Amino acid sequence: MPASATLHAGMDESVSDEELMLRYGAGDAAAFDILYGRHKGGVYRYLLRQLREPALAEELLQDVWLKLINARNRYTVQAKFSTWLYRIAHNRLIDHVRRQGNHEIVSLDCNDAGEDPPIQLADDPARTPEARQWAEQQLARVVQLVETLPAAQREAFLLHHEGDLGVDAIAEATGVNRETAKSRLRYAFEKLRKGLGDYL
Repeated sequence: MPASATLHAGMDESVSDEELMLRYGAGDAAAFDILYGRHKGGVYRYLLRQLREPALAEELLQDVWLKLINARNRYTVQAKFSTWLYRIAHNRLIDHVRRQGNHEIVSLDCNDAGEDPPIQLADDPARTPEARQWAEQQLARVVQLVETLPAAQREAFLLHHEGDLGVDAIAEATGVNRETAKSRLRYAFEKLRKGLGDYL
């Protein structure tokens, strides 16, 4: 068995992202594979829902991971890995938008410091076909509503939903203060709840 396969097999879900990144910086390629597997989907969806262009989202996704690879030897644990990763993604997105000139960024458990409770959508695998259809309608409605949010609120919601970032991490990832991040997230949730209406 190759050494990398042995290392990969020895790393289970209990190994933190931060530890994996440190191991990757020390030369453990298997640690990168695990990090990529854990986060590629969320980062891609964050970019896709901001840009609405799959090919462009894929291109920026590769840029994000390339930046991570290039930074592996300098990485130190100063925040959650996901905060650091989504900060890279946010910066890459902003760089792209600035280069485009007039291209606007297109753009659920929030319990700390008095934020509203999450938007809950039913997710019971044993539900009836009618209930499954209802859940699919809920999801489609959420996607539509997210697309109508102002760009800053949409980004805060996506960082929270796709990146599992809390208010402090959203503030750090986007370079705003905590109150601004908190307000953006709160307004996003309020608009989504109002738009969902009978679906909740």
